[in-house]
Amino acid sequence: MLLPVTMSLAAACAVLTLWLMLRCGQTRVKKEILHGDGGDAQMGRRMRAQLNFVESAPFILAMVGLLEAAGKGGMWLAWVAAAFVIARILHAFGMESDQTNWMRGAGVGITMLTLLGLAIYSALVAAGVM
Repeated sequence: MLLPVTMSLAAACAVLTLWLMLRCGQTRVKKEILHGDGGDAQMGRRMRAQLNFVESAPFILAMVGLLEAAGKGGMWLAWVAAAFVIARILHAFGMESDQTNWMRGAGVGITMLTLLGLAIYSALVAAGVM
Protein backbone atom coordinates (compact mmCIF):
# COMPACT_ATOMS: atom_id res chain seq x y z
CA MET A 1 0.00 0.00 0.00
CA LEU A 2 1.43 3.33 -1.06
CA LEU A 3 1.12 6.03 1.61
CA PRO A 4 2.12 9.25 -0.19
CA VAL A 5 1.38 11.67 2.65
CA THR A 6 3.29 9.52 5.13
CA MET A 7 6.25 9.05 2.80
CA SER A 8 6.37 12.76 2.01
CA LEU A 9 6.20 13.63 5.70
CA ALA A 10 8.91 11.07 6.52
CA ALA A 11 11.15 12.55 3.82
CA ALA A 12 10.54 16.09 5.09
CA CYS A 13 11.25 14.97 8.67
CA ALA A 14 14.48 13.30 7.58
CA VAL A 15 15.66 16.47 5.83
CA LEU A 16 14.61 18.61 8.79
CA THR A 17 16.44 16.29 11.19
CA LEU A 18 19.56 16.52 9.07
CA TRP A 19 19.33 20.32 8.97
CA LEU A 20 18.94 20.52 12.75
CA MET A 21 21.87 18.11 13.23
CA LEU A 22 24.06 20.18 10.92
CA ARG A 23 23.22 23.36 12.83
CA CYS A 24 24.29 21.69 16.07
CA GLY A 25 27.43 20.36 14.40
CA GLN A 26 28.38 23.76 13.03
CA THR A 27 28.10 25.30 16.48
CA ARG A 28 30.11 22.45 18.02
CA VAL A 29 32.94 22.92 15.52
CA LYS A 30 32.90 26.72 15.68
CA LYS A 31 32.89 26.85 19.47
CA GLU A 32 34.92 23.68 20.06
CA ILE A 33 32.24 21.99 22.16
CA LEU A 34 32.90 18.28 22.39
CA HIS A 35 30.05 17.12 24.68
CA GLY A 36 26.71 18.51 25.76
CA ASP A 37 26.17 22.22 25.38
CA GLY A 38 29.49 23.21 26.96
CA GLY A 39 27.68 25.94 28.88
CA ASP A 40 27.09 27.78 25.60
CA ALA A 41 23.62 29.32 25.27
CA GLN A 42 23.47 29.05 21.48
CA MET A 43 24.51 25.39 21.60
CA GLY A 44 21.87 24.73 24.22
CA ARG A 45 19.15 26.40 22.15
CA ARG A 46 20.13 24.51 18.99
CA MET A 47 20.21 21.22 20.86
CA ARG A 48 16.75 21.89 22.31
CA ALA A 49 15.37 22.78 18.87
CA GLN A 50 16.64 19.44 17.57
CA LEU A 51 15.40 17.48 20.57
CA ASN A 52 12.00 19.20 20.59
CA PHE A 53 11.59 18.06 16.99
CA VAL A 54 12.66 14.50 17.80
CA GLU A 55 10.21 14.41 20.72
CA SER A 56 7.16 15.19 18.59
CA ALA A 57 7.95 13.93 15.07
CA PRO A 58 7.54 10.19 15.78
CA PHE A 59 4.02 10.66 17.16
CA ILE A 60 2.96 12.84 14.24
CA LEU A 61 4.49 10.45 11.72
CA ALA A 62 2.86 7.41 13.34
CA MET A 63 -0.59 8.99 13.46
CA VAL A 64 -0.38 10.27 9.88
CA GLY A 65 0.73 6.84 8.68
CA LEU A 66 -1.94 4.97 10.59
CA LEU A 67 -4.71 7.34 9.54
CA GLU A 68 -3.62 7.14 5.92
CA ALA A 69 -3.39 3.32 6.08
CA ALA A 70 -6.89 3.23 7.59
CA GLY A 71 -8.20 5.20 4.61
CA LYS A 72 -9.03 8.18 6.80
CA GLY A 73 -6.56 10.59 5.24
CA GLY A 74 -7.01 12.82 2.26
CA MET A 75 -5.76 16.23 1.26
CA TRP A 76 -6.47 17.62 4.73
CA LEU A 77 -3.89 15.20 6.15
CA ALA A 78 -1.24 16.50 3.76
CA TRP A 79 -1.99 20.05 4.92
CA VAL A 80 -1.70 19.02 8.57
CA ALA A 81 1.64 17.32 7.85
CA ALA A 82 2.89 20.42 6.03
CA ALA A 83 1.79 22.65 8.90
CA PHE A 84 3.77 20.48 11.32
CA VAL A 85 6.94 20.73 9.22
CA ILE A 86 6.57 24.50 8.84
CA ALA A 87 5.94 24.81 12.59
CA ARG A 88 9.15 22.96 13.40
CA ILE A 89 11.14 25.17 11.02
CA LEU A 90 9.66 28.28 12.63
CA HIS A 91 10.49 26.87 16.06
CA ALA A 92 14.12 26.22 15.09
CA PHE A 93 14.57 29.79 13.85
CA GLY A 94 12.73 31.13 16.89
CA MET A 95 15.09 29.24 19.19
CA GLU A 96 18.03 31.26 17.83
CA SER A 97 16.97 34.15 20.02
CA ASP A 98 17.22 34.25 23.78
CA GLN A 99 14.06 36.40 23.75
CA THR A 100 10.45 35.33 23.34
CA ASN A 101 9.41 35.69 19.69
CA TRP A 102 6.53 34.89 17.38
CA MET A 103 8.38 32.15 15.45
CA ARG A 104 9.04 30.08 18.55
CA GLY A 105 5.51 30.65 19.85
CA ALA A 106 3.90 29.80 16.53
CA GLY A 107 6.08 26.72 16.15
CA VAL A 108 5.16 25.41 19.58
CA GLY A 109 1.48 26.30 19.25
CA ILE A 110 1.02 24.72 15.81
CA THR A 111 2.91 21.61 16.89
CA MET A 112 0.75 21.17 19.99
CA LEU A 113 -2.47 21.74 18.05
CA THR A 114 -1.32 19.25 15.41
CA LEU A 115 -0.52 16.63 18.06
CA LEU A 116 -3.82 17.18 19.85
CA GLY A 117 -5.93 17.24 16.70
CA LEU A 118 -4.36 14.09 15.26
CA ALA A 119 -4.60 12.33 18.64
CA ILE A 120 -8.31 13.10 18.99
CA TYR A 121 -9.07 12.13 15.39
CA SER A 122 -7.00 8.94 15.71
CA ALA A 123 -8.84 7.97 18.89
CA LEU A 124 -12.20 8.57 17.20
CA VAL A 125 -11.17 6.49 14.19
CA ALA A 126 -9.95 3.69 16.48
CA ALA A 127 -13.27 3.78 18.35
CA GLY A 128 -15.19 3.49 15.09
CA VAL A 129 -16.82 6.90 15.50
CA MET A 130 -15.20 8.34 12.38
